[in-house]
Amino acid sequence: MPEEAAREAPGVARGRGLTHLDETGAARMVDVSAKPTSARAARASGRVLVSPEVVELLRGRGMPKGDALGVARIAGIMGAKRTPDLVPLCHPIAITGVDVELAVADDAVTIAATVRTTDRTGVEMEALTAVTTAALAVVDMVKAVDPAAVISDIRVDEKTGGKSGDWRRA
Repeated sequence: MPEEAAREAPGVARGRGLTHLDETGAARMVDVSAKPTSARAARASGRVLVSPEVVELLRGRGMPKGDALGVARIAGIMGAKRTPDLVPLCHPIAITGVDVELAVADDAVTIAATVRTTDRTGVEMEALTAVTTAALAVVDMVKAVDPAAVISDIRVDEKTGGKSGDWRRA
């Protein structure tokens, strides 16, 4: 580790450094106890690329396993709530709201999740986990018809609140 970085507060590099590392470079959970609570939100999105047959079934008579989009919506909400159990250094925070939206496009199921909190740290990981969990549920629900379904393009689209302020993908 460079000498100047070692003189800084543990795990905090100049500017936009990696805060989850201590002075020796070991992973650690960031202490957020001194941060004020504030309203924060994050929105993430992703897609599950599916066959034309799956698109037809989702738009029409339904999937053999049932309400794929309803199951995926609930899975996304549950995933957001369980994020600290899945992401090792993620803080358990009070989630105040989760919205998971799914839509059938011509070649995919699009997924968007918005997660809100009034806590000391952001909810980007929760939004990403909501989208990922919803996407996994879609794959599970359609795999009998389309075993080649592909999860893609999962990303944070925007976040609001907190010390670093608002950010939106260009």
